[in-house]
Amino acid sequence: MIRVTGRISLDERELDESFLRASGPGGQNVNKVETAVQLRLDVARSPSLPDEVKERLKALAGSRMTQDGVLVITAQRHRTQERNRQDALERLLDLIRQAAVRPLVRRPTRPTLASKKRRLDSKSRRATVKKLRGEKPPGD
Repeated sequence: MIRVTGRISLDERELDESFLRASGPGGQNVNKVETAVQLRLDVARSPSLPDEVKERLKALAGSRMTQDGVLVITAQRHRTQERNRQDALERLLDLIRQAAVRPLVRRPTRPTLASKKRRLDSKSRRATVKKLRGEKPPGD
């Protein structure tokens, strides 16, 4: 079991890893060694994730989530397969931790009397400045 938060733990069997050749510079090494990692988690069918976390995860994942509800994370920053595996897993756990945080509900408030007064005073000062700026004596 992989511990994500205090309440959420992922079963390692839910994760599917595949290895592929990384793109970009690297010469012969990048052409013959499969160091890039593609980590997949079927979010839609995962028994480890609560429904509310699944919904927020869909919104956070964006294009990394397939139509079927599978989250795909590709890691190819590092030269070794092991470091890319760690990077992909850490990025997945960070994403799930972000989704696990319940957003605060905004309670609508009304402006205070003092703030309304400050706003109106500011507007009248500005209007006075503009009025003085535009006056020209007749005959000019």
